Amino acid sequence: MIERGRSPFTDPRQDPRFLKALHALEEAVRCQQQGQNEEADRLYAKLVKKNPEYFDALNLYGLFNYQQGNLLKAAELLKKAARINPRSIKALNNLGIVFGELKRSQESLDTFERAIALDPTNPQTLNNRGNALADLNRLDGALESFGLAIKIQSNFFDAYINRARVFLQLGRYEEALADNDRALIFAPLHPDIHNNRGGVLLKLHRTGEALASYDRALAIRPDHANALGNRGSILNELGRYDEALSAFDKALAIKPDLPGTKADRIYSKMHLCGWSNHDAECLEVISSMRGGAPTSPFVVLGISSSREDQLHCATTYSKKNYPPADKPVLQGGHYRHDRIRVAYLSGDFRDHPVAYLLAGVFEQHDQDRFETFAISFGPDNPNEMRTRLGRAFSRFIDVREKSDFDIAKLLKELEIDIAIDLMGHTTGSRMGILAHRAAPIQINYLGFPGTTGASHVDYIIADPILIPERHRNDYTEKIAYLPNTFMPGDSNRPISDGVLDRMQHGLPKTGTVFCCFNNTYKLNPSVFECWTRILNRVEGSVLWLSATNATAADNLRKAASAKGVDPNRLVFAKRLPSSADHLARHRLADLFLDSLPYNAHTTANDALWSGLPVLTQIGETFAGRVAASLLNTVGLPELIKQTQEEYEKAAIELATDPARLALFKDRLAQNRLTTPIFNTQLFTRHIENAYAVMAERYQAGLPPDHIFVAESNLGR
Repeated sequence: MIERGRSPFTDPRQDPRFLKALHALEEAVRCQQQGQNEEADRLYAKLVKKNPEYFDALNLYGLFNYQQGNLLKAAELLKKAARINPRSIKALNNLGIVFGELKRSQESLDTFERAIALDPTNPQTLNNRGNALADLNRLDGALESFGLAIKIQSNFFDAYINRARVFLQLGRYEEALADNDRALIFAPLHPDIHNNRGGVLLKLHRTGEALASYDRALAIRPDHANALGNRGSILNELGRYDEALSAFDKALAIKPDLPGTKADRIYSKMHLCGWSNHDAECLEVISSMRGGAPTSPFVVLGISSSREDQLHCATTYSKKNYPPADKPVLQGGHYRHDRIRVAYLSGDFRDHPVAYLLAGVFEQHDQDRFETFAISFGPDNPNEMRTRLGRAFSRFIDVREKSDFDIAKLLKELEIDIAIDLMGHTTGSRMGILAHRAAPIQINYLGFPGTTGASHVDYIIADPILIPERHRNDYTEKIAYLPNTFMPGDSNRPISDGVLDRMQHGLPKTGTVFCCFNNTYKLNPSVFECWTRILNRVEGSVLWLSATNATAADNLRKAASAKGVDPNRLVFAKRLPSSADHLARHRLADLFLDSLPYNAHTTANDALWSGLPVLTQIGETFAGRVAASLLNTVGLPELIKQTQEEYEKAAIELATDPARLALFKDRLAQNRLTTPIFNTQLFTRHIENAYAVMAERYQAGLPPDHIFVAESNLGR
């Protein structure tokens, strides 16, 4: 915290001008305290011009400029003050803080080191040095510096706050929570501590307590912009998007440049299908991201069709949130095992789309070649899927209570050859584990449809449609190409056999049923307007959508009405308790209409497994090419369109030519069990072969490189 202090070397008895200068300084300070900043600035400037060696004036004018946000001017003045009195710890502390604000972290650290050389027991300086070390990602040193400050001053709650922040960054959540609780002992009404505590509790999956912490921060300080923004993020996670949007609006009204909040707000609006000013707001977020603002890579998937934007966003985000550790857990050496040890890292080993896709692969792994580990840091909700997954692995390890660092050490102790992150930049991920270099080979797969932007992730698993050769430079990982599609399909996934009736699901007895069961955040004005044109051209048709929230349904009905479509032609499918029943109801639809720039992924897989053709427009990014990958693999490339005009025309033609649409359904019915798309055993051999090539390269001392897995005839 910046301090104000006078030079001990200023002596009025030695300088007859001192009293006049002192009065001038006091007048400048008085104006500043009364909010007369222009007058204060004038008086300070006049004073330092007449007295260029006046330490107190330089120091206070530097602080004034710091408080006004004039950081370069503040640094210039404080450097002069520190030159005049090089033994002033206060001046050095102030200068170091300004350097830190300017992101000149090494100069900041050097300045604090000068202050510590003068007094190694000053807790304020030790705390400030800890912040500089943290900014340089020298986290072990930061923890040590904060610890020394606390040892000297046990009630120094700022040091507890800062040490908790580093513990949080390291994924040492219980220690972070303990330090926040210690800080509250000394400052129980400090809103920042309650706010920070909420962030830690969220990482510990104690969502209700986290929300309560943010509420306590806001009860103390209702205009706490960070707490409002964080509260909005939790409400987003809980699916309370209306409340989240309100929280974000309040936060931005207080602090318009609050980092990441405009992107989070867009995400709320996308879930609500609230498209007022959609294009302009998306462009604002993208422009801010291009300028270096930390922005959620997941949100950018749905608002930008640019691979360059997505790469830039992911790289910036990873550098800030998951920088490579100073001291990697794994340093040199090679493991030698009879079986390759593969660890899958996820918080979604439960009733979740990723689990549905991969369950069969986990079960089909060749136990003679591979030893498989589930590293689970998500909730342990007992259900059929959790039980199934528990049986599928060689070892299922619950690590919820461990820090990222401790999980990385565990992977080293287990001598894991290949660590596979199944979440990437999605809610609840723990990418910090791989930042510690937990395994010789580290992979980004399935959960996040794009590059992680992380230098410590070696490979991304894809296929030639998802990432053509011309797109490779937009990924920080090397590409492991599977021969068909990157997405697994579980051939054992059940579909209910009962006779279905359209009327029971709110659908008309006759007429074309278009459907799209994508999450509402994948919809946008351009896609929906295209759908309304299709509905207007196909008489008696309806559009069947997921009923995710009431506000989205209302907004979609209004958007349909504005385009001349009867809102009653939108039908909303309620959530069913059984996955098998959900798959079965796809058979009531005629054609699945995909979205862009974020395609149907698991929902496209569901539709094809259920026998429902999918019509897609292929995009430029990974997220916009998934449905094309699936359709190509199942032998329906004609349903992949290059432009929205082609897509719209094809939807109308298929709906008005039932015989032609029936041919596609018949071909899908034949191909779904004869092409590789749902051949789980074949897919598993392919991905295992990719793992084997990666391991062979590592054992041979070769760096990661693009891999092309050959087609296998197994099970064909």
